Amino acid sequence: MYTRLIRPPKDKSFFLFGPRGTGKTTWVKTTFPKALYLDLLEAELFNDLLANPQRLENLIPKDFKDWVVLDEVQRIPELLNEVHRLIEKYHFKFVLTGSSARRLKRKGPNLLGGRALTLSFHPLTAVELGNDFKLKHSLSYGQLPCAYTESDPKAYLESYVKTYLEQEVQQEGLTRNLSAFTRFLEAASFSQGSVLNISSVSRECAVDRKVVENYFSILEDLLIAHRVPVFSKRAKRRLGVHSKFYFFDAGIFRTLRPRGPLDIPEEAEGPALETLLFQELNAVNRSLDLGYRIYYWRTSNQTEVDFVLYGERGLLAFEIKRTGKISSQMLKGLKAFCKDYPSAKAYFAYVGERRLREGDIEIVPVQTVLKELPEILSGRRQKGRAGPK
Repeated sequence: MYTRLIRPPKDKSFFLFGPRGTGKTTWVKTTFPKALYLDLLEAELFNDLLANPQRLENLIPKDFKDWVVLDEVQRIPELLNEVHRLIEKYHFKFVLTGSSARRLKRKGPNLLGGRALTLSFHPLTAVELGNDFKLKHSLSYGQLPCAYTESDPKAYLESYVKTYLEQEVQQEGLTRNLSAFTRFLEAASFSQGSVLNISSVSRECAVDRKVVENYFSILEDLLIAHRVPVFSKRAKRRLGVHSKFYFFDAGIFRTLRPRGPLDIPEEAEGPALETLLFQELNAVNRSLDLGYRIYYWRTSNQTEVDFVLYGERGLLAFEIKRTGKISSQMLKGLKAFCKDYPSAKAYFAYVGERRLREGDIEIVPVQTVLKELPEILSGRRQKGRAGPK
């Protein structure tokens, strides 16, 4: 198993949310080898606890001091009341994993009344992959663990899409029209890394606009898609207002996006590269609990920065291009952003091999940026590592 960045709390119960296939179960079993493990995907256990959630207490030894793991807890939201009671009465420590937050939202925004933390699990990062990381492989198949360990990652991803993004949605009762949802997934893939136009997606998949809005919410609740808002703190210019859209993993995006004989590689590879940076920023930020919020920046005249990270640790701006040669036009967005926000640290990632600097902008190879993200985001990175241009 790859060593993950995330670290569990020592003595406090916590939720662990993340898309299926990211390795939550493997991590939990490795991290808590003596835990009582209860898998709600097991039919008999599921039926028993669904019929009577109070039976959970009978499954835990009276003086048990280790962790209790409830895997896929969203399948029985009513269990949260019983978990709450057991934490209060016996001070049990729970790990509550889930691949969907949709049903649990009905219990209120502060799950278990603040008696449990909420952690996020993500696809692997370049740092976690270590020497196994291959940029070309990640751009084609993403960074779900099985996409790196399976002998046929393409077949694995196709199965993932079929069994999870389609059948799981239907089994959860989130939509009755699987054909419309499948068309929607394909249409949504063309919005990857773009400003989201729900009306356009609605026309493309021939589904009512309100239904499409609900479908996007389903993707977010299943933790397999994100909307990135515009950064507008103390704005000095007119800015765009609509969010950008990303599936959570480059390999899932590449699998969903149809390819035809007239397609050119750049139409998918450009968004895939941007997706890879997004999922890495998201994973490192959440795994290390760094507290950033992720935005993008876009002015009314289309000057743009791909990602802006804002939090107590500072302000960071990232632009990424699938190019080995850099022009001044490519740096236009970062220069404009740094002019409006002089305190920002700016990074331009590209597929070249040399570290350069243009004013306050560090120009760094993609592989290097990804490997250094924990240091960059945490502020531990040493200054002066970029060479002169």
